Amino acid sequence: MTFTVSEGQETGQVIFQFKAGPSAVNFKVTGDTDGIFQIQQDGLLYCEKSLDREKRAVHILQVSALNAQGDIVEGPVNITIEVKDINDNKPQFVLKKYEGSVRQNSRPGSKDLDPAKNSHYQLVVTVKDMGDQEENSFSDNVDVEITVLDNIWKAPEPVKIVENSAEPHPMKITQVRWNDPGAFYSLVEKEKLPRFPFSIDQNGDIYVTEPLDREEKDSYVFYAAAKDEHGNHLARPLEVKVEVVDVNDNPPSCPSTRTVFEVQENENIANYIGKFIAHDIDEENSMNSLLKYKIVDQTPKHPREDLFLMQEYTGIIQLATQPLKKQDSPQYNLTIEVSNQEFTTLCHVEINVIDINDQIPIFETSDYGNLTLPEDTPIGSTILVIQATDSDEPFTGSWKILYQIVEGDPEGQLDIETDPITNAGSVIVKKPLDFETTPIHNIRFKAENPEPLVKSVQYNDSSYATFRLFVTNMNEAPWFSQLVYQESVSEDVPIGTKVGEVIAKDPEGLNISYALRNDKDGWLRIDPFTGEIFSAANLDRETHNPYRVQVVATETGGSALSTTAEFHLDLRDVNDNAPRLAKDYNGLFLCHPLQAPGSVIFQATDDDAPPYRGFQFTFSLGSDSLKNTWEVSKINGSYAKVSTKHTNFEEKVYNIPIRINDNGNPPMESTVNLPVTFCKCEEGSCYRPVGQQPGIPTVGMAVGILLVTFLVIGIILAVVFIRIKKDKNQDNENANASEIKPLRS
Repeated sequence: MTFTVSEGQETGQVIFQFKAGPSAVNFKVTGDTDGIFQIQQDGLLYCEKSLDREKRAVHILQVSALNAQGDIVEGPVNITIEVKDINDNKPQFVLKKYEGSVRQNSRPGSKDLDPAKNSHYQLVVTVKDMGDQEENSFSDNVDVEITVLDNIWKAPEPVKIVENSAEPHPMKITQVRWNDPGAFYSLVEKEKLPRFPFSIDQNGDIYVTEPLDREEKDSYVFYAAAKDEHGNHLARPLEVKVEVVDVNDNPPSCPSTRTVFEVQENENIANYIGKFIAHDIDEENSMNSLLKYKIVDQTPKHPREDLFLMQEYTGIIQLATQPLKKQDSPQYNLTIEVSNQEFTTLCHVEINVIDINDQIPIFETSDYGNLTLPEDTPIGSTILVIQATDSDEPFTGSWKILYQIVEGDPEGQLDIETDPITNAGSVIVKKPLDFETTPIHNIRFKAENPEPLVKSVQYNDSSYATFRLFVTNMNEAPWFSQLVYQESVSEDVPIGTKVGEVIAKDPEGLNISYALRNDKDGWLRIDPFTGEIFSAANLDRETHNPYRVQVVATETGGSALSTTAEFHLDLRDVNDNAPRLAKDYNGLFLCHPLQAPGSVIFQATDDDAPPYRGFQFTFSLGSDSLKNTWEVSKINGSYAKVSTKHTNFEEKVYNIPIRINDNGNPPMESTVNLPVTFCKCEEGSCYRPVGQQPGIPTVGMAVGILLVTFLVIGIILAVVFIRIKKDKNQDNENANASEIKPLRS
């Protein structure tokens, strides 16, 4: 037998009364009594003291019945007493005081701890049992001291690594540390590189894995990340910056195989000839890239070997000792030594002595006569070739001739191109000629050199020539003042309103007539004489906007040439569209039978443009007779809700008239029918049993068809059976007849 007894109850609590046969006059209890359990002579088992579950949770007892001699006549019976716990012990902390520490920013949390502001926190922690219930609960308190430590998860100082280091690699360059042990470290590239020359071990030490080349990449930026055992970031990654320190490991390089300068003969001493610039790919503006220049050889060396001077750090070459003469040498070749602190490179410079410009260009003729051209002469056509000569050294800047038109072409309709071999000038048409603007061009040409003349020589009349161009008239099509005309009107303007105007002119001054093309809807008409455009029908922005047509301008009285321009009419919206439902709402339903008042939501819109499109609709019932059954309430400017006022509805579709007003100016209003279906619902969806479809038999009809079919089959089988039986009888009769033989006399 098993009994449950709560601990802490008053003494004398009866647990059970045992009964025995007539021979039994007493009872005895043994086992885990602990002096608590007693049994009386009449069999009452009771507790003499309060139970304590924390000392013993289960007591195993044996109860026996005794006779007058004290012998066991019945039993023993095993009794299990389970002690039911009550809340009679308060919770206790193991220690009198607790101490702990946390690092600044150690883990994401709701408070940013700063040891500089407060490095210690004294907390009192309370524990309660009974699930924090006030009644019959106990509690205990303990002091907790928290020390805030500095956050050691900080970005390291920028690292400088000397390029091309000969030290063994990998080489430790810096380190990062997470606040707590057990973090997993990794490096993340900021930019995708062909190779990433850095690594990190699980102590947070960062290494460079190979020698770096500053000329390949002068700095690196990447991130060090710390994650927990689940791969989650413990904090934001730290930025690591590495600067590659330059060493002088590159020689200077020449700008090209040979650099060429020109200098005029009789140039003054110390005059600038040219600037020679070499390159060094070591760090710019450092001692490693600082270059020094020196002339180490001159060929030829006459009339003397020190004709040129080179500035040591700028590379500027100057004339040093005397002016040059072309008859001494037309060319000098210099060898330039370019050096930095470690390397030396030899480069070559060619200096050409050119003739001074002391001869002016002279035209072969001063008058190139007259020429007549139509005004539609194609652009790029060569209309004349002019020629001047120069006695300076051929193919130098002093010999080359540039032609320009100095008079007679204010619009820049002509241009002159010089042949670099013959110095001949080709006069070409650069812009269209125009008889109406300039029928006659009195052209004056000038020939000059790109190099300046020496001071003692000036250009004179020999460097000028003239030419007269006559432009003949050609019939040209009219032209519009612009290619696209744009106007804007309200879409509700009355028919006959002027909406725009186009203007075209004819170069020959002929009259022009106007017409419209591609006026698909016939909305516009144009005055054929003035170009004024009027509305010819009701305009509708919702149909076309903008409305685009073409305007054709045609000469009258000439060759009927024409030209076309675009006319775009932008229609400003007015409130001329009534509200409507935003979509087809055939799917709105409420479950039947309706258990409580329900509602459905719908949206309204209209075809006008903002601000006339109704985002501030008002809604109401379209029939007063439905006010006791339905009500309409506005949700926002375009949504509303239709709700039932009772639950007594049939299982069918109700078309509810809704009056919608857009509150425009003027306001537009319409009444729409919103269908709401009352139907049986299954799992929140409308269930509608399929009705009888035409041509599909009912169950009764199907049964009837089957019975008729079986009857017909039965009749056919009966007829066949009777026929077979009749044929068989006939065969038997024939057989019997054949067996009767005639009697012989």
